Amino acid sequence: MLAKRIIPCLDVTEGRVVKGIRYRDFRDAGDPVEQAAEYDRQGADELVFLDITASVDNRATMLDVVARTAEQVFIPLTVGGGIRTIDDIRQTLKAGADKVSIMTAGILNPDLINEGAERFGSQCIVVAIDAKRVPRPDRDDSHLGPAPDADIQWRVWTHGGTRPTEVDALEWAVEAEQRGAGELLVTSMDADGTKAGYDIELLRRISESVNIPVIASGGAGNVEHMYQALTDGKCDAVLAASIFHFKETTVGEIKKELASRGVPVRM
Repeated sequence: MLAKRIIPCLDVTEGRVVKGIRYRDFRDAGDPVEQAAEYDRQGADELVFLDITASVDNRATMLDVVARTAEQVFIPLTVGGGIRTIDDIRQTLKAGADKVSIMTAGILNPDLINEGAERFGSQCIVVAIDAKRVPRPDRDDSHLGPAPDADIQWRVWTHGGTRPTEVDALEWAVEAEQRGAGELLVTSMDADGTKAGYDIELLRRISESVNIPVIASGGAGNVEHMYQALTDGKCDAVLAASIFHFKETTVGEIKKELASRGVPVRM
């Protein structure tokens, strides 16, 4: 069995790492270069760098910050935010990224996924899915645990989680794989920053629908949440921010606990 990956996430805006709750109320969480170096020392398997306001501001990714971050790590680095064209992908990889994360541009121009995979290989293309549960007037869907209802739906949001679409998240996950994505980064907007646990049902549904790795994102508060995402959610990796940025735990501590529970991790 392949080792499960533990991935810290750097949400960056104006050159600083920030962390919010449900994409709002952002707190400063430090310098991205310093944070990256620390997570490399802690034994993180990979690192995700997301320029979270690039799409909203209609600008390119901050490649100078990406380059300085890449210099500090010796683990795979995924970079997202503001990547709209093949040239954007090329420039981001040249700046030191190993993979690029495509979200808004993938919805607006799905062919970018195909073209990116053809030019640079599927292993370089991560499709990020920001998903939110569709409100149901006849039922409270605010819970995030496993639910028996087959008709629960999630919709994709774009532009850093500021604009809703009518795209079904599960259907989009399948299409992204068919178009050449090598990996999916799935974030529950309902759970993001709450530290109350991942949306396990969303993760399980997507993991069972595709044959490429799925990274769980949104809601990590402790090792139990990560364990659930990797087992019940059937994910290949877990991403977290708050619990690492504010020193509630370390990557090493998480790996040690997961290993004690029988989860294969790289120690």
